Amino acid sequence: MAGIWLDVLDEIARTCTAHGRGDLLQTVRQKRAQLLDPTLRVLVIGEPNQGKSQLINAIINAPACPVGDGRTTVLPTVVRHAEAPTAAVAQAPPPAPGHPTGTVDAVAVERTPVALNQVAAGVAGLVGRRPGGGPAYVEIGLPRALLGAGLVLVDTPGTDEVTSIGAAASVAAPARADTVLLVSDSTRELSVAELNMLLHIMRSHPNVVVVQSKTDLVADWRTVAERNRQHLAEAGVPATLIPVSAALRLRAAAADDRGLNAESGFPALIARLQRDLAGKADHLARAAVQTVARTVVEQLAAPLRAELATQEAEEQSGPISRLHAAQREVDELRRCSTRWQNTLTDEITDLLADLEYDLRDRTRQILRAVDEAFDTADPLVAWDTFQDWLERSLVEAAEANHEWLIQRCDWIARRVAANFDRYGYDVLPPWSMTMPDDIGERLPELQRPTIDRFTTGQKLFTGMKGSYGGMLMFGLATTLAGMPMINPVSVGIGALFGGKSIRDESKQLLRRRQATVKTAIQRHVDDFFVRIIRDCRDAARQVQRMLRDHFTGLTEELQEAIVQSFRSAKQEADTDASLREQRQREIRLKMTRLAAVYEQAQQLTGARSAPLLLEPQA
Repeated sequence: MAGIWLDVLDEIARTCTAHGRGDLLQTVRQKRAQLLDPTLRVLVIGEPNQGKSQLINAIINAPACPVGDGRTTVLPTVVRHAEAPTAAVAQAPPPAPGHPTGTVDAVAVERTPVALNQVAAGVAGLVGRRPGGGPAYVEIGLPRALLGAGLVLVDTPGTDEVTSIGAAASVAAPARADTVLLVSDSTRELSVAELNMLLHIMRSHPNVVVVQSKTDLVADWRTVAERNRQHLAEAGVPATLIPVSAALRLRAAAADDRGLNAESGFPALIARLQRDLAGKADHLARAAVQTVARTVVEQLAAPLRAELATQEAEEQSGPISRLHAAQREVDELRRCSTRWQNTLTDEITDLLADLEYDLRDRTRQILRAVDEAFDTADPLVAWDTFQDWLERSLVEAAEANHEWLIQRCDWIARRVAANFDRYGYDVLPPWSMTMPDDIGERLPELQRPTIDRFTTGQKLFTGMKGSYGGMLMFGLATTLAGMPMINPVSVGIGALFGGKSIRDESKQLLRRRQATVKTAIQRHVDDFFVRIIRDCRDAARQVQRMLRDHFTGLTEELQEAIVQSFRSAKQEADTDASLREQRQREIRLKMTRLAAVYEQAQQLTGARSAPLLLEPQA
């Protein structure tokens, strides 16, 4: 009777071995042992205070699980058949590193007997557990016919966390449960957390029943049940809902009232459990194998799909794509070469124009200062002081111009190097430009201009000429008055005219000296400008040639590297093409075998589930 599904399960195990998945093989082996076990393991789960423990007591008509008294249920409770009432705390040894908790061997579990009146304390985790031990649970044995037929009930701690429930289930039943009862009382409809819990459990437990408890407390429990069925249908959960009342069941058992027992709803629940127990070796086993097949095939197919998608992506980016990529790199490098050459040429041209303008502006300011100074100053008196100032001003102008040249050259180098940013490393040349130490010595020497002096003899001669004319003019005028030509008046007037002539001549000589000095300084500044500009141009041209040679060599190195990379990629692509094609054939063959295993499992019940997506998505 178990031959068909057992063969499928063994084929799944062989598939896990072929794929090197020892973890999945262990799961399949546990499921095989569980399905061959004649007992029906029923896992009772739900949120706190939903009546799970009372439900189990009502099913077997015995106070097996402690209820009330405000105690906190910490450990799961396993209720099975025994010739006499017994209770024990079972505890597994601490799991080894990397060893899953759910795979503990049942033989290695240590059982500590506890008195029946200590069961509540054991469930609360207060007695029977060893410090530092592994997961524990309480095991209760009772002489009940329903349990003797092979029913095992597992009461789990109340929780709304799916992960915690999964951990409790793995402790209470090393393999997975055969039937799962989700308990939710009639005081409210199914919560979102409970629906999510059901969706999670349905992925690994095909046989799930929703038990709506405490119908005796709610008058309109039928309306709640109908709404819960709608919620299950809308969530896509194919679970049966059975309303029950543990209180009515226990009262009916005490009074032997069949009508009250039927009203409690437990006959339908017990009948369902008996059908599951009778059909475990056939119907339940087939459904369980289907679930195992889906889980195993999904986990085995996922890495194959990913690898196949990667293989196809690599095929799309094969030799031709890499060739195009390399060609694009060559074209981009060619454009980069054109850009940096244009950038270097344009920036050097702008630099030379800016340097000339800057130095011209500085020398104009110096010349304006010279004009303002020698509009009033006498070169004979202020020349030495002025000469020191002029030389110092010209040196400062030359240094400022050279400093700007240095800054601009460094900026130009970085501007050109920015064209190579996409290549991801520093391409600046190892160079440094500093201020020349002998910049003052490069300046042309300032020659003292020839300046006319107003000597004493010149003053005497000029004064005599001016006094003679004035004395003669006024002497002739006084002769009309009967006075001699040379008289005190004409002599005084002649002296005045002589002094004025000396002063006028002195002013003219001063203006000539000032004009001579300005002209000489203008020529000197022009010579200074020509020499400094020539030096700046030479320095800028040297920088231009140095940058040109450096970036030309860098471009050649990059081009050679790109070409070599293309050649290597071409050779590797030719070598890997056949290997990739062979690997794709192997992957597709494995996917086909997985699909065959999955299809074989789906045929166990004669109904088809939704097909698995074994091919990679586009």
